[in-house]
Amino acid sequence: MTLSGTLDHAVHFGQYAALRSVFGVFHTFGVDQNMRTAAAVGRLYSRFGRRHRARAIGHIERSFPEKSRDEVESIAERSVSSLFQMFMVESVVIPRLLTPTSWPSFVGSSGVTGPLKLLLEDRPLLMVTGHCGNWELLGFVLALLRFRMSALARPLDNPWLDRWIRSVREARGLEILTKWGATSQVQELIQARARVGFIADQNAGDDGLFVPFFGRLASSYKSIGLLAMRYEVPIVVGSARRIGDRFRYELECPDIIMPNEWLVQPDPLFYITARFNRAIETMIRQAPEQYLWVHRRWKSRPPHEREGRPMPDRLREKLRQLPWMTDDELQRLERRVEPITPR
Repeated sequence: MTLSGTLDHAVHFGQYAALRSVFGVFHTFGVDQNMRTAAAVGRLYSRFGRRHRARAIGHIERSFPEKSRDEVESIAERSVSSLFQMFMVESVVIPRLLTPTSWPSFVGSSGVTGPLKLLLEDRPLLMVTGHCGNWELLGFVLALLRFRMSALARPLDNPWLDRWIRSVREARGLEILTKWGATSQVQELIQARARVGFIADQNAGDDGLFVPFFGRLASSYKSIGLLAMRYEVPIVVGSARRIGDRFRYELECPDIIMPNEWLVQPDPLFYITARFNRAIETMIRQAPEQYLWVHRRWKSRPPHEREGRPMPDRLREKLRQLPWMTDDELQRLERRVEPITPR
């Protein structure tokens, strides 16, 4: 090992050891107390992290133009608190508190009867969520109930932390796939009738498929729609919404996209991608303070905006053909949008 590699190894281990020590002390208190403490730390951080705060406020203002400045700032602050609750508390205690017998005490499931019926049919499914609520909890609960469940996740840069977080995620049977080179694994899982989870609200870059998301075109990965079309697999969109500042959640499913629904569409891939993004937007609207507004969802812009041209007629027609599209929404989508890049 080179000197540089040795130093990196030492730094990574030091970060891991320090974090485990802090968490060890922090988690001597009750979980609900820790949830409130984490929320308070998040609020404090949001007031000093001006760059991230400005980005979050900008995204919220554009997504909810009807909200006042005070409401927007409150959502931004609580969004950071939600992230701290997830990282400082939930990610550590989920394997300890959620067991095959205890989980109903913490997780309500009355809103997911449709997905449960599909799961009981022993068929492959694509499970889609966004950075809202606790996105880690969904796959964990399904694996806990002995449904074969796999999820794609980006590996952490620190290998010590990555192994630790991975062991937490896989504690009850959830299989984690790294995003790098996972395509063939996902295809094999679908053919084996497994369920595969995706966090589907990430920016897909300039070559992504641009579909509506909160009144703006957002770049989305094509892979989910292509997999669904190739294997004729239903797509289930869901989230785990936190109830207050406690370790309590409600599972929700705003949409299930069945193969027969996209087969009749003029552009099935565009329809699928636009529809699950719409479902994610619906979940976010239920609890906007639990969304990760600091991430750069709208960083990439469609080619016509990058080149300073009006929206192409072909794209306008695709948008108009979406069953839920309105004239007002289409006009909003046609406006040029600059990405938010706070200094």
